[in-house]
Amino acid sequence: MKGKRYSEEKIIAILKEHESGVPVVELVRRHGVSEQSIYRWKTKYGGMEVSDAKRLRELEEENRRLKRMVADLSLDKQMLEDVLSKKY
Repeated sequence: MKGKRYSEEKIIAILKEHESGVPVVELVRRHGVSEQSIYRWKTKYGGMEVSDAKRLRELEEENRRLKRMVADLSLDKQMLEDVLSKKY
């Protein structure tokens, strides 16, 4: 998968330009991104500050880690139940 070209901080700066009245067409030309990217960023990061984006990134990472832990624990629990349910 291709890496991200812009950091959250840069994306928020681009969106701030748009909020200040710069047309999307100008942003597309200036930053070399598609209109779809601008609108997708606006949906995800619209109205955020840089600190909010950093916090969002931290929360997403924590959520990923917790989901992985739950999956591992569920697998361990299932294996233990399978071992205990066998009759000798």
